[in-house]
Formats: sequence, structure tokens, C-alpha cells
Amino acid sequence: MGTLTLPQLIPPALLIEQLHIQHGQHAVVSDLALHLPQGGSLGIVGESGCGKSSLLKAVAGVDNHWQGSIQLLGNPLRQQRTKAQRRHLQMVFQDPLASLNPAHTVDEILREPLQIHGFDQQEARILKALDNVALPRALRFRFPSQLSGGQRQRIGIARALLVEPQVLLLDEPTSALDVSVQAEVLNLLLELRRELGLSYLLVSHDLAVVAHLCEQVAIMQHGRFVELSSREQLAAGTLIHPYSRELFNAAAL
Repeated sequence: MGTLTLPQLIPPALLIEQLHIQHGQHAVVSDLALHLPQGGSLGIVGESGCGKSSLLKAVAGVDNHWQGSIQLLGNPLRQQRTKAQRRHLQMVFQDPLASLNPAHTVDEILREPLQIHGFDQQEARILKALDNVALPRALRFRFPSQLSGGQRQRIGIARALLVEPQVLLLDEPTSALDVSVQAEVLNLLLELRRELGLSYLLVSHDLAVVAHLCEQVAIMQHGRFVELSSREQLAAGTLIHPYSRELFNAAAL
């Protein structure tokens, strides 16, 4: 008799179960669950103070005040992360100027993660990273203050991608940018995700940004998800929860 081979289940890029985040006496996130498939994109939207940024910081390892289960590609994450786990889970921050060392050139900013994670061919990788985010190579030796907001955010994206992550955490990646630049950065993120097979977890207060970048949208209120919607449902306004409908009407998509 032949051997029966069972199909191998592909673990999700990110799996969160029963997540609680506590700051003092205040429960920021309560009993939250999340499933991000490999190559997928999930946007979390809600008003300021709903817990979405705290969730992202817990996943990134920035906030250690959490309990529950966080798995990256089937492997559990603890409060203290290994270098490999940090490499596979990178973050693009809201304010590119605040997230880049003002005393370092672009070359130094991009070289640092390569040195930390022991990558070779650093020169070639830096040049390719600039090409990937459509920036001139001549910007290598400029300082962040000499760049535009859109250029700085592209450097932030390039820095995150240099160490070849599996999951990209996006914290309001366009909210600090001019409206004319926002679409360019969002389209760049879409293109990079398709080319590199990345998984995106995005938090934003802007439904239009989430709908542009993500296939699935989770509506968050008071530290909990009140509704999970597809991009198509969001665009059509077929939302069920009253808070979701309130957000949709306010955004006037």
C-alpha cells in the first residue's frame, strides 16, 4: 500500500490569540485575535486611543506589557525577541523624520541594519535598496534634513526591506506626508508587496488608506475588533456594526 502524504499546512505570517495589553490599571487591548496569511495584507482602523498603535508596538516588540500568544510564521514570539525574529518583522514608522538619525547620512542609515544582521555585499544592497524605492543613488550621502518628507519615508521603507523581512508593520505610513505624496508612497508599498511577497499589517485612522493597501480591514474600538470586512465590503459601505458605519460615513469614501 502506498504512503498517504498529507498536505502541509502553511502557517500564517502572523497569528495572534487572546492578546491583552495592560498599561497600569488601564486595559488597552482585550482578548484580541488576528490572522494574517502569508502574502496577505490586513489594515486595522479606528480613532485615536482605540489601541491600534499599542497592538502594533506589541507585535514589533517595542511594548512588552502584553499577555497572550503572538506567532510569526508558526513560531511563538516572546517579549524578548531574537535577532532573527527582529529581522523577519520590520516596521515603517509614522514620522520618517523622527525615525531617522539626523546625524547620519542615508548611506549610514541603510548600512546599520546590514551590519547588525551580518549581511555581506553591503554596498550593492544599499544601491539596490535605493533603486527599489525609486530614489536617486546620489542621495546616499545626504542627511535626512536635506530630503523631502516623501524621500525620508522611502528611506524608512528601504531600511526596513534591506534585511529581507517576511512581515512589514506599517504605522500610519502616510499620515505625516503631504496629500500629493501619499498616493506615491502607497503605490510604492503595493508594488513592493507584490514583487517581494511580503505580508503587511497596517494601522491607520484613514479608511481610504486602508482600502487602498489592504484586502482585509479590521475595525477597532476600545481595544477590541468590532468587525472584519473585505476591501470590497468597505468600498461598498456594507458594514454591520454601528461604529463601523459611523467611521465610514465620516470618511465619505
